[in-house]
Amino acid sequence: MNLTNKTAIVTGGGSGIGKAISVLFAQNGAEVIILDMDEKGGNETKNEIEKTGGRVMFHKLDISNHTLTLAYLNTLTQIDILVNNAGIAHIGSLENCSEADFDKIYQVNVKGVYNCLSASLPKMKAQKSGVILNMASIASSIGIPDRFAYSMSKGAVVGMTLSVARDYVEHGIRCNCISPGRVHTPFVDNFIAKNYAGEEAEMFEKLSKSQPIGRMGLPEEIAKLALFLCSDDAAFITGVDYAIDGGFINLKM
Repeated sequence: MNLTNKTAIVTGGGSGIGKAISVLFAQNGAEVIILDMDEKGGNETKNEIEKTGGRVMFHKLDISNHTLTLAYLNTLTQIDILVNNAGIAHIGSLENCSEADFDKIYQVNVKGVYNCLSASLPKMKAQKSGVILNMASIASSIGIPDRFAYSMSKGAVVGMTLSVARDYVEHGIRCNCISPGRVHTPFVDNFIAKNYAGEEAEMFEKLSKSQPIGRMGLPEEIAKLALFLCSDDAAFITGVDYAIDGGFINLKM
């Protein structure tokens, strides 16, 4: 699963799953370009990669801004891999989702993916090669309570994945997506601390056991699947949504 001489863009690479993907890709030879609004996190990931001799750049970018996203990505001479990982969450049913909430989720989770695709696909077409990996969620496949806007956005990600895979397969471009279950990231810790003060340990255990395998996933485990799908070892795979969820979808009772 060697990515030597590959240039890989990872959105949301400043923390969590995006950070794990950025570090692992760099360890396997890729030049990684991290795009994130979190300047502190982005630079921390960059520094971690540089300490081990990896090739990396960080650029602070709001991927929901079409003009800025195209302007920056058009400065790059080569894009071999695009990982659309950046995303935000929202908790609430339709009745608890305001128009502002809905628009915010859409702008980042849907339009952000569209913007990065719009800027990257022409370069991949010209190269006659490229790999795109989008981050979806199990919320795109099954009903999860109080995830109306988030489920909408991740369902759109799966739809865009299949469409791009179909339209660009003849140009040598592959496109897949990953649908993680609950993964132990800073978001989970912050969510528990904010909503269950004094009950952090109990809630963490409850959320962990919601996966049949009995624990949350690790960002590094998601990164390993991403590395495989973006490598030439997966050259025969396109148009697939991979659940990596500790059995949540198929084994849930």
